[in-house]
Amino acid sequence: MSQKLRAGIVGATGMVGQRFITLLENHPYFEISALAASPRSAGKTYEEALGGRWKLEAKLPESVKDMVVIDAANIDEMAKKVDFVFCAVDMKKDEIRALEEAYAKAEIPVVSNNSANRWTPDVPMVIPEINDSHIEIIESQKKRLGTKYGFIAVKPNCSIQSYVPALTPLLKWRPTEVVATTYQAISGAGKTFREWPEMIDNVIPYIGGEEEKSEKEPLKIWGHIENGEIVKASAPLITTQCIRVPVTDGHTAAVFVRFADKPSKEEILDAWRSYSGKPQALGLPSAPKQFIHYFEEDNRPQVNLDRGLEGGMAISLGRLREDTIFDYKFVGLSHNTLRGAAGGAVEIAELLYREKYLVVSC
Repeated sequence: MSQKLRAGIVGATGMVGQRFITLLENHPYFEISALAASPRSAGKTYEEALGGRWKLEAKLPESVKDMVVIDAANIDEMAKKVDFVFCAVDMKKDEIRALEEAYAKAEIPVVSNNSANRWTPDVPMVIPEINDSHIEIIESQKKRLGTKYGFIAVKPNCSIQSYVPALTPLLKWRPTEVVATTYQAISGAGKTFREWPEMIDNVIPYIGGEEEKSEKEPLKIWGHIENGEIVKASAPLITTQCIRVPVTDGHTAAVFVRFADKPSKEEILDAWRSYSGKPQALGLPSAPKQFIHYFEEDNRPQVNLDRGLEGGMAISLGRLREDTIFDYKFVGLSHNTLRGAAGGAVEIAELLYREKYLVVSC
């Protein structure tokens, strides 16, 4: 590879921004060239802007400690330093949409961790192993924006990664109804136990907006491109409950599913074991070699044992069995800040790079 692309991180001081920093250190395709955050952080070194709020177990890389943070709204300054940006800002949705579109119109591609543009009809919402072909909608988006290079691509909600990858290989048997309850780690709220002591020895049965996302986003992922828009799938019908639990990292899902054409248990297991996608075919740096892992043990998957499987980018499944009301039930697990957030976005960027949607700025 002759030249790495220059990657900026917008929202660099938050937990997901911090994950981006650790994942991009020594990345074979990308190098961090700019960090951006709110005006109160702008002009400070990254270490000063953090103010002791580094939240990850991995150490803060020396390469970014003295990097001066740019105001995220200063797009002209960012344009001088980056070929594309990852976006993980904490702002109102309408403000995020405006900011991301402003970057795109400035010919800076955006790979977003935010939810604001997930339902924009010509913005691809991608799990690379599942709907890599949706990136083709980018050409329609560029026409709308009037850009040559700039566009927005988004990563879906972190909680659905624990069950949508499991359901995707089963679509040929036409699932009609899905019930999923997700048990979500506190890092999904950008928190640690030190910051959120109320979560110790506690369960909160509500996460704002999460159930609506969990029920609707899979249908866009399983949808198709038509007349310059992504048209969502019409089935299955999905209902969810999303619960915050005292876990650092890792979202677990209890899933129940009914099929129009009920497969055997052996057919389901074979579909899971044999499933792979474009990232595996391309050998993307962040892609797990085996996307879906199934555990035969009754007490797996477990957060402590399995969330870090294949660098936190694999999906862990277990406890598949027939149900007395639905056809089958099973348990899923994904790492919410790796596969579900920064890692998933990095894998999207790797796919976009290999498919020549990300290029060195002229």
